[in-house]
Amino acid sequence: MPIPLSALDLVIAEQGRTAAESLGATSRTVIRLDDLGYRRIWFAEHHGTDLSASVVPAVLIAHFAARTSRIRLGSGGVLAPNHAPLALAEQFATLATLHPDRIDMGMGRGPGTFDQSIVRALRRGGEPSTDLEYGEDVAAVLRYLSGEGGVQLIAGRQPDKGGTRPWLLASSPASAELAARLGLPIALAHHIRPDRTIATAVRYRELFTPSRWADRPYVMVAVETVVADTEVEAARLARPTDVARSRQTSSALLSPEEAAVHEIPEETRGYVEATGAAQARGTVTTVRRRFAEIVEQTGANELMLYASIYDADARIRSYELAAKAAE
Repeated sequence: MPIPLSALDLVIAEQGRTAAESLGATSRTVIRLDDLGYRRIWFAEHHGTDLSASVVPAVLIAHFAARTSRIRLGSGGVLAPNHAPLALAEQFATLATLHPDRIDMGMGRGPGTFDQSIVRALRRGGEPSTDLEYGEDVAAVLRYLSGEGGVQLIAGRQPDKGGTRPWLLASSPASAELAARLGLPIALAHHIRPDRTIATAVRYRELFTPSRWADRPYVMVAVETVVADTEVEAARLARPTDVARSRQTSSALLSPEEAAVHEIPEETRGYVEATGAAQARGTVTTVRRRFAEIVEQTGANELMLYASIYDADARIRSYELAAKAAE
């Protein structure tokens, strides 16, 4: 410690509020994170869900980059199987031209939905991407960004001069192997699969090959983080996320009051409790200790905080306290 902090924002849709209200809450959050000195904020790609209004990361990046002055903006992630590699390269090259040295391109494997009809629509009737196809798509994006794909991009051919910085998202050793082979910095989805984080980080470092994108391994760990003035309040704010995990649905996030009366089913209780315990929840003192443990266990160079908290004021307050925990 201190460890650099960043944020992951899914533009969480809160029950009883509109998508426009969710986007407005994210706007307030991004501006405050810029003021607090967070290193970057990323937006995810989700489709056909009532839980997240984050559908097109590139649009959100463009909007919020224009409203901030320092913080880096990126995708966490843009899902390579859903897009032509050249289209992705052009989008992010354009963003980097508009906002030099501020654009990240985190690429992920999943489709961003459990609805197979949406998967087919995104892929124009094609089947879900295989691991081999995913690796080829990522490699193709990198070729275009580096100027080796035979197409002149708007941002030019020099990625180290204000261009997009590519990353790979990973939640398993298999994804880590691809990131290591391509020489990319990696973002680990500890907030989703904490049981795989350490093994994935180890595998990545074992196989890492330097590239034009990174001369040494760089690990960022995404951690669900809820910080409040008391342990009781932190647990209250985290309860809606636990309920959402137990229900395994894409419904809008419940308020803490509504979540408090929802019983977590026995069949999912162990999973919910284990996943929550692996995150960073509590007071500044508790979260400071938890940050240190995660950094020690993973060798993280940076932490990316995911605050799935109902109400923008409480979410922003959590990020403010988290910054103190990282001092």
